[in-house]
Amino acid sequence: MRQICVFLLIILLTSCEYFNVKKTSSEVILNEELQTFNWNEVDEYPTFALCDSLSNKQEKQQCFTNVLTDHIFKYLQDQIIVVTKDINDTIDLKLRVSETGIVTILETKVDSLTIKEIPNINKLLSKSLDTLPKIFPAIKRGQQVTTEFKLPIIIQVD
Repeated sequence: MRQICVFLLIILLTSCEYFNVKKTSSEVILNEELQTFNWNEVDEYPTFALCDSLSNKQEKQQCFTNVLTDHIFKYLQDQIIVVTKDINDTIDLKLRVSETGIVTILETKVDSLTIKEIPNINKLLSKSLDTLPKIFPAIKRGQQVTTEFKLPIIIQVD
């Protein structure tokens, strides 16, 4: 009986280590969360009402890009552009969609020939964004966020 009591006493004294709870500070939890957080991806891309019926993330992104490109292209087609040389150029637009759904052009990469032939191309591109339909911003972890992306626009004028 005495041996059983000693055995239980040893187990009781050594088992206290299993009941110690390690306290984790909120800073440690935040740092761990931030390390696993992918800042380059969003849960949902910016979208137009037209693209809401799509369920796949990639399809929504493609729809958003297509609607935006088509809108800019149609706006440029409606403008009277007179050139002396044929233009076949790809303009790279760097765009920002704010958390409120406002689109702004951050940067344009246009060939020098295109700028020479169409000196107001940057102004035309900016004006084309003024008539866009309502944009719903990107969402990351349930919050609306600002996103930036590149959009190629092909310009062909004969």
